[in-house]
This record gives sequence, structure tokens and C-alpha cells, in this order.
Amino acid sequence: MTSTRRLGTRQITPIGLGCMQFAGRGVNLYPPVPQEEVQAIVAAALKGGITWFDTAEMYGGGGSERALTTALHNLGVRPGEVLVASKWTPFGRTARSIEKTAPQRVAALQGYPLDLHQIHAPGGSFSSLARQVDAMARLYRAGTIGGVGVSNFGAAAMERAHALLAAQGVPLVSNQVQISLLHRSVERDGVLTAARRLDVTLIASSPLRSGALTGKFHDNPGSTASLRGMRRLLGGRYGYSRRALDRTRPLIDELRAVAVVHGATPTQVALAWLVGYYGDTVVAIPGASKVRHAEEAAAAVDLALSGRELETLAEVSTRVLRG
Repeated sequence: MTSTRRLGTRQITPIGLGCMQFAGRGVNLYPPVPQEEVQAIVAAALKGGITWFDTAEMYGGGGSERALTTALHNLGVRPGEVLVASKWTPFGRTARSIEKTAPQRVAALQGYPLDLHQIHAPGGSFSSLARQVDAMARLYRAGTIGGVGVSNFGAAAMERAHALLAAQGVPLVSNQVQISLLHRSVERDGVLTAARRLDVTLIASSPLRSGALTGKFHDNPGSTASLRGMRRLLGGRYGYSRRALDRTRPLIDELRAVAVVHGATPTQVALAWLVGYYGDTVVAIPGASKVRHAEEAAAAVDLALSGRELETLAEVSTRVLRG
């Protein structure tokens, strides 16, 4: 039976589906995904038991939101049957645009409720965090959004947002930050500790380090030539260069060893580690540009690793990150 986690007042699967790949335009990380393929991906996610989806205004100026909800409509999913999260883009804007653009977010979701609305980044706005949070709180009280979250916030900014919302009787539901076996800064920078203390869910973005943890680039290093420029840059020291692939190979080997034991894939083991090692605090949103990606992610929901496997993977990860 699929386990669940709490996100605000809702129960969700530990693994959701990130929908950046559905943008169509405006995001220089992945090639466009045709609508028929989007629908097949969403269908595979739903069939596998995934109950929630994360998108954003920034992903194609609403293109991802519309692609997702068009697929949900065509698949006969009724509003409220799944959870949909989106994000407000702060860059070069004031807090007034949060309420001004909320109707656009609602329209792009085509009848599906905006269950979680997130401030996409802690900087870039001309307005203070207090004003941004006030605007989100007003939307929450008006029933326009079901919950307030933040994204890419450090510990201090997250605590500040939590305090500002709490003063108005509004909970801070989540903080979406990068977490994976190749990106574990939340353990050192106070974000994980603060999230546990404040009862804030951490939504792990890029849980496979943009594909670096799948092992596919280790098997075929030449395939990295097809990666788009920004995605290649985001890979950084633990990304896609020959040197980076050599550096991370011990971790991929361990993922494969564990996968053999469970009849799983390295991708599924990496996701299972993420939602198992940190307990109920962390959920993950792998993306999918192909049906098999969604099928693989969904199958990881019920993959339970032993305590020893979790610790061994963490130890190998630590050695790689320190190397």
C-alpha cells in the first residue's frame, strides 16, 4: 500500500511529479514536450499512484500549468482529486503582482484549485519579504489558494516567512529546495533542522541532480553532448563532464548494487533514499519528459530501503561530495 506524507492539511505521496518539462517555452533546460506526450506522462504518474504535481508561472509563462491541467481534464481527473502546486515569479516585480497575477494562475489551472502557491525565490522582488507574505496570506484567507509555500529559501528567510505568516494565523506549508545524494547542503545550512522544528515540509527539487544520478550518462558519456547549455551548467562539479562522471561513479555503482537487491533501478533507489533518509520532512518531485520516467518515479514510492542501505548510500555520497 502506498505510503503518504502530510503537506499542509493534505495527504500526498512521498513522490510527486515536477512539471518544468511541460513548459513548452521559457525554460532553457529541456526540449519541448508535445501535449500528447504530456498526457501520457501524467497518465503514467496517476496510474503509478502519484497524487500531486508541481509547476510554476515561470515554466513557460503558464504553459506548464495549462499543459498539466489539460492532461488532467482529458484523463477525467476531477478538481480536488490531485494536489496542484504552483509558484509566483518575484524577479523585477513588487508584491502587488502576487494578487494581480493570481487570477492568471487560476485561469491557467483551468478549474483545478491552486492548492499550494509558493514564492519562487527569496530575492529579486522590489518588495520586502513581509509584503510578499502579506499578499500570500490575503490570498489564503480569501480562499484563492489552499496553502502558502516558499522556494529556494535559506534557513533564516524560511524562519522569517514562517514567523510573518504565523502572526496572521497562516501556516507556512513548505520550502522547495534542491536535495539529492549529490546535493545535501540542507544538512549543514540549517534548513533541515529549521524545517523539522517549524513543521515545514521540504520539497526536494532536482532529486536526481538533473539525471546525473540515473547512471545513464556514466554508461554513455557521449550523450551529454545533447544537454542544453543551462542544464549542463547546473550540473557543476557533480554533473556531466568526464571528470565529474568519474568522480560520482562510486555512488552510481552503490546505487546499482542496492537496485539489484530490490529488483529496482538506480533512479528508484536514489529517490527512495531521499524520501527515506530524511523521514517525513522531505518529499520529492522528479521531472519526466518521457512516460518511462514517470513510471519509474511512481514505482519508487513503495520501495523501502533498509536502515543499513540508507546509511551506506549516505556514506558513499559523503565521500564523493568531499572528493
